[in-house]
Amino acid sequence: MDFHTLKEWLKPEHIVRFGGAWGPYVVMAVIFAETGLLVGFFFPGDSLLFTAGLFVGMGPVAGIDFNIVLLLLGVFLAAVIGNTVGYLFGRSVGPALFKREDSLIFKKKYLEMTQSFYEKNGKMAIIAGRFLPIIRTFVPVLAGAIKLDFWRFTVYNIIGAGAWTGSFILLGYFLGAKFPGPIKDNLDFIVIALIIITIIPVVRTYMKERKKAKAAGAGK
Repeated sequence: MDFHTLKEWLKPEHIVRFGGAWGPYVVMAVIFAETGLLVGFFFPGDSLLFTAGLFVGMGPVAGIDFNIVLLLLGVFLAAVIGNTVGYLFGRSVGPALFKREDSLIFKKKYLEMTQSFYEKNGKMAIIAGRFLPIIRTFVPVLAGAIKLDFWRFTVYNIIGAGAWTGSFILLGYFLGAKFPGPIKDNLDFIVIALIIITIIPVVRTYMKERKKAKAAGAGK
């Protein structure tokens, strides 16, 4: 599979439509992978949730016949279980994760960026991190690695999952139900705009960390 094909497969609308009537279940599986497996950090979580809600709201116009409550519940559970798996993985691997060499999938800089975000925001990073690509994949792993109390983590996990999945899905759903025609005609532009908006905080965090690392290196 070449890069162009992979890019097409990762488009939110393609994921939602994949498997026809089973598309929403594919969305749930992807959300689990993004939040529970280190290899899932490249999935378009925010735009995927938005597009899933959008298509369900558009109904027959989008060719999707799925209950919005079932979508909300299923994706919420996938996000909660995914983060729990990430936490347990971090708890079992622990400090060894920080010594792991970079690979095609794993990049130590992502973990270091997440650690900085966690140090700045404390346990609220488990909630706020849900809204940041890459960081949402590594926050539960880090929480497990530093052995944050499991039940406390679970409370933040549930709150964060509900806020993240509910806000993006419902925003898409109401827009899709209200403006099905215009949304369908401009879907690509809307999704691209959403991706740009959600990726900006990550880029800013990464640039700050690079600047901080360079300053620390220069001071030695």
